[in-house]
Amino acid sequence: MSAPELVYSDEVAQALHAGDPVVALESNVITHGLPYPDNAATARKVEQAVRDGGAVPATVAVEGGRIVVGMTDEDIERFASTPGIPKVSSRDMPVVLAQGGMGALTVASSVVAAELAGIAFFSSAGIGGVHRGAERTMDVSSDLIQFTRSKVAVVCAGAKKILDLGLTLEYLETQCVPVVSYRSDDFPAFYCVSSGFPSPLRLDDDAVIAASIENHWALGNHSSFLITTPVRPADAIDGEEVDAAITEAMAAADRDGIRGQAITKYLMRAVDAATDGRSARANMAVLASTAEVGGRLAVAHAAHRREVRG
Repeated sequence: MSAPELVYSDEVAQALHAGDPVVALESNVITHGLPYPDNAATARKVEQAVRDGGAVPATVAVEGGRIVVGMTDEDIERFASTPGIPKVSSRDMPVVLAQGGMGALTVASSVVAAELAGIAFFSSAGIGGVHRGAERTMDVSSDLIQFTRSKVAVVCAGAKKILDLGLTLEYLETQCVPVVSYRSDDFPAFYCVSSGFPSPLRLDDDAVIAASIENHWALGNHSSFLITTPVRPADAIDGEEVDAAITEAMAAADRDGIRGQAITKYLMRAVDAATDGRSARANMAVLASTAEVGGRLAVAHAAHRREVRG
């Protein structure tokens, strides 16, 4: 059985060969976020944020039956301007690779690609989680399942506030996935500084985080290590304002029979409307802020590996 072919950009290949820090980024934000050309500009800003943190960005995607590790500027432009590129989660990857088409990777599929590529870090604005009403719908994001299977350090701003964040934390605890908040006491909620739930662990030192990640894997765990960093207060949305919008939108969705995968987009649009577009702007800001922190922590992790290996 042969592994899927990986195609590295020259920059990413050189960085990995040298043991330099690299941070994987999802391509889904290019194809299913802002309209063109704002989506391409945002992707470049996120990559620059990783560079500002001291690491090399590697936006991942699938195309031509291969996994692209480190999209070039031309790749970003093509993905941003091509309509109809499918969103590819980890369950979809084998089929899309076999079909040979273009595919934008989500959080779950990005950590699969990162591990296959030998990239220890991945950054995203916010992860999926356990959906509200999951006791009836069994709606649990594949992100959480994939975290139990992929040895990647994931840097994010917590999970979206439209989710059941208490159950999301319970699930991660049950699956023994470490959750560490970087220089914060609370588990953040995407573009809200706090979810209202305390973080299981707080660490302020980059070197301690790097050692903790390596310890997690050295203990025999083949799972992710989750690091949260809150959105900057100046870019944040008030949590109570978002909660009120979600409550109203949940009632409307139930009345209109909106369920399953459609509910997430419905709720996100409702929150954006209720905040006069401020949540969309905060979304863009948190993409960059988490990428910068991801770059900085990847630098500390690469230094730790060099020190341990001599």
